[in-house]
Amino acid sequence: MDTGDSGRDGEQGDTTPLFARSAVTRTFDTPEFRGVTFYEIHARSIINRVPSASRVPFEWTINPYRGCTHACTYCFARRTHEYLDLDSGRDFDSKIVVKVNAPDLVRRELAAPRWGGHPIAMGTNVDCYQRAEGRYRLMPGILTALRDARNPFSILTKGSLILRDLGLLTEAAEVTDVSTAVSIGFTDESLWRAVEPGTPSPRKRLEVCATLNEHGIPCGVLMAPILPYLCDSPRALETTVRRIAETGATHITPIVLHLRPGAREWFMAWLSREHPRLVPRYLELYGRGAYAPKAYQERIGQAVRALAREHGIGRSAPRGDRAAGARGARVGQRPGEPPVPRPAPAATPEQLTLL
Repeated sequence: MDTGDSGRDGEQGDTTPLFARSAVTRTFDTPEFRGVTFYEIHARSIINRVPSASRVPFEWTINPYRGCTHACTYCFARRTHEYLDLDSGRDFDSKIVVKVNAPDLVRRELAAPRWGGHPIAMGTNVDCYQRAEGRYRLMPGILTALRDARNPFSILTKGSLILRDLGLLTEAAEVTDVSTAVSIGFTDESLWRAVEPGTPSPRKRLEVCATLNEHGIPCGVLMAPILPYLCDSPRALETTVRRIAETGATHITPIVLHLRPGAREWFMAWLSREHPRLVPRYLELYGRGAYAPKAYQERIGQAVRALAREHGIGRSAPRGDRAAGARGARVGQRPGEPPVPRPAPAATPEQLTLL
């Protein structure tokens, strides 16, 4: 049941965030949205230019949501909720901003004379296929606008809802460059339930990757985050890479956990509750900053790349891949794959990845 209101000014003592005073605030009495509040807003713009100081391999993004019901304990985007006078913990998981006019804005901005047809990355902040998308259905309109404009784009997701839009993705791929990636840092289901409670299971995400590739939509895997001492053993890495290889993934990109402010406090609180013996080890790894030591990152990266070669990731292209046969800079990378970034150097303060 929709129990929305019109975003009226609160009474004395109201703690409603300032931005929400002009939003339509809704809650839905259904199991999947219990405890979640949605703030429906009309955004002024939707295609965002990435700041030039950001070291990421894409320049333009679309983010129809803020906040994410995936509730990943380590999500780097948590701190962005603080800009809305919300907290980076429970609020980030349960107070979701919905840009309800996103499809119309995309179509209008793509048609503007100043727009240059640049590639657009989606899923770079929070997941555009989180559970909220099942109700608000913003992505079909966005994909239709991108298809009609023949504008290249990529999508990075942990959600299975992307398969709902398989037809639109296929149509867009016939007229422009379309690529996708699924985020799967590990396949241990008990760990998944603990740190990614609102996401589809790793098994389901593997199925998503396989299905996209079977339908000619290039899909690789962002193997992230790799959590030190929790899923970085040789056996865990081999199991994850082997199962990724079975999907026909076009490439694999390993990224070790990094802990920026906002995510750091939330993740470390979880770690102290669930794995207190690991707290000293994490303080040793992350005591000087957001990133694990460069030597550790390189060791994990080398291990994953060797496993990827062993299991043949990237040796064959999905049906319909127009760029089949070419090789990229990473193991198994092919032209048209989504622009997921490389792991950050240990001392680099810039946020580089979705995760």
